[in-house]
Amino acid sequence: MRFVDEARIQVRAGKGGHGCLSFRREKFVPRGGPDGGNGGDGGSIYLKADNRLLSLYDFRLKRLYEAQNGRPGEGSQCDGRKGEDLVLNLPVGTLVYGEGTEGQEVLLADLSDPEALVQVAQGGRGGKGNEHFKSSTMRAPRFSQPGEPGEELNLRLELKILADAGLIGLPNAGKSTFITQVSAARPKIAPYPFTTLTPNLGVMIDEVDPDRRMVVADIPGLIEGAHEGQGLGLRFLKHVERTRFLVHILSIEDVGDEDPWAGFTLVNEELRRFDAELGERKQIEVVNKIDLVSPERLETLKERAKADGRQVFFISARDGIDIEPLVEELWQVCEATTRNEPLIRLETLSQLEEEEFPEIEVIYTKE
Repeated sequence: MRFVDEARIQVRAGKGGHGCLSFRREKFVPRGGPDGGNGGDGGSIYLKADNRLLSLYDFRLKRLYEAQNGRPGEGSQCDGRKGEDLVLNLPVGTLVYGEGTEGQEVLLADLSDPEALVQVAQGGRGGKGNEHFKSSTMRAPRFSQPGEPGEELNLRLELKILADAGLIGLPNAGKSTFITQVSAARPKIAPYPFTTLTPNLGVMIDEVDPDRRMVVADIPGLIEGAHEGQGLGLRFLKHVERTRFLVHILSIEDVGDEDPWAGFTLVNEELRRFDAELGERKQIEVVNKIDLVSPERLETLKERAKADGRQVFFISARDGIDIEPLVEELWQVCEATTRNEPLIRLETLSQLEEEEFPEIEVIYTKE
């Protein structure tokens, strides 16, 4: 199943049924009164957030969605049946954009809450039958009302990853290796930059309390100029927006002597230029691949971090060195951090195959 994070669709609510023009005809009553029933209302179109869905792929295959038309009224004061509403299920985290009065794009709905239900197109009203217009001065109205057309909209759907923690950093920092240590995610791992070209989702589960879970998003590596689209940076950065906090991972290979934390600064500047709020979001700083340096070099860096007033976790994701203190910090920050946005609660995650960028590789939770 391919994962697609953007699609354009057209929705068309149902037309209202026409009112009926009819007169009662019975034996010995040659001129009965009006008895035309009203037409039924057209069906409306609703968008519903569904946390079982993780892709907009189906909306690339089908672009037009129509609700059922209302049935026309009939004689004997029989009203037409209302058209059936159409409910489109979308992944949690989908933004719905429509066209404003002046042609500009406007946000119509933000499906951040599971089970959220939003009406986007109202069905047309059913027309009135001639029985409705009967009065003391108009005993036999010879007209009825036609049904109204339903609303019709062109929509743009955009899906953004929702996660508790977002793993960010320069390419080849070891983010994918880290996510394999804390969840059952198995992204592609290789010793060269940009191995990860699509975001990955993993779920951390507390061994003591299985109901305690944390969704972690592995965002592909960011480079200088990412806020301008360099290295597909805009595609990657938008998936960072709805994380509660960030885990900033830097390879020890990118830690120099003069300014050891330059890698952190570079990525943070890209975040700030993309969205000022992102630059201020809570971060946990991590230096990975400590297995590549001597104990003396590692101790020097720890002393430097302490002198600079930085809380930096030094780990080796490959060898599992000092992972536990970092994981505990993740749990504490997750529980203490105020939500930036309502978050998805992934109950069942399935592997997505036959991907096309932009994609998300989704994995099973680690039990």
